[in-house]
Parts: sequence; structure tokens; C-alpha cells
Amino acid sequence: MAEVFLFHHAQGLTPGVTAFADALRGDGHTVHTPDLYDGHTFDTLDEGLAYAEKTGFDELLDRGVRTVTDAPAELVCIGFSLGVLPAQKLAQTRPGARGAVLVHSCVPSSAFGTWPARLPVRIHAMAADRLFTDEGDADAAHALVDEAADAELHLYPGDRHLFADNSLPSYDAEATALLLDRTLTFLRSRDADDSHGRDT
Repeated sequence: MAEVFLFHHAQGLTPGVTAFADALRGDGHTVHTPDLYDGHTFDTLDEGLAYAEKTGFDELLDRGVRTVTDAPAELVCIGFSLGVLPAQKLAQTRPGARGAVLVHSCVPSSAFGTWPARLPVRIHAMAADRLFTDEGDADAAHALVDEAADAELHLYPGDRHLFADNSLPSYDAEATALLLDRTLTFLRSRDADDSHGRDT
């Protein structure tokens, strides 16, 4: 089974993020959910972003990178919105990384160098989410799909940002079910590749 690090969004390590991690654990995967906010959670996205800005995005990114210091090299990195920053950096720069799942956001691969040739990536967002379409994330996602050898961009109907967190008003059950199914399929493919590598 895959070893996964799931990084939370700007509202913190909410029950909804934990619930998504638990769903992955239910399929047999080992899922770590680092708390980059030291226990703080926020009722609104604006409040969470204000906390992130006060803390510093570079500091949050560094915290995320430090959480995997003692972890196995062969990680799958998943990020929700703000959590895409450490997830994408680790996927791009950590030798042995097995894949990346970027949810709600994407940054240009040039922010962390170049995309590794054999690293698969899956990007998920709502098609009319203005935080995705108007902030450069959609452009970065399309560019990454063109750049990476194994990349898919999945766009869901709707305009909600944090649609995969069942503890927030923005939750969309149908989209989340599809996101979860696609993520589990991806994780199983990573495990299958690992098993094939061990057998050869």
C-alpha cells in the first residue's frame, strides 16, 4: 500500500481533511496528515488565509517539508489548496517520490525546478472555481499536463473551492466521491508499480 502525506488547506487540519485521509486509510494506505497550523482551524477561508499570511507562506512550506524528514523516500504527496505548496515541492524535489495529487490548486512547476520525467501527477478542481481559474492555477495545471509524461487534469462541475472537505459549507458530496475514487485508483496504481519493481 502507498505511503501518503496529505497536507491541509488554508482553514487548517479540519475534520473534513481528516475524514478524507481516513477514507484513504480504509483502503489500506498509510496516510499522514501534518498540522502546519499548530492546532489552529478557521471558520472561513479568509480567516485561514490571513493566518497563513501572518505566519508566512515560506514558513508554512518549510514546515511541510520538515514533516517528511524521517519518512520513507517513496511517498505520494497530496495537497488541498494551500497544502499543494508543500505537496508539489516534495513531489518535485524528493528523490524516490511516487506521485502527486494536487487538489483545488496548482503552482507552476518552475517554482520548484522542473517536473521529474517519470513522476505522475493528478490535478483536481472545480471548473468554475474562480480561485483556480483566475489566480493562475488553471494555467499552471494545463502547463503541467503538457510538461509531465503522466499527468491528468480533472475538472468537476461547479464553482466551489474546498469542495472535498465535508466539514465545510463548500462541500460537494458527488464531486468528492469521484475525487476519492480517482485518488484511490491512483494510489493503487502506485502500489502496483512498486510491487512490479520489487518483483523484477
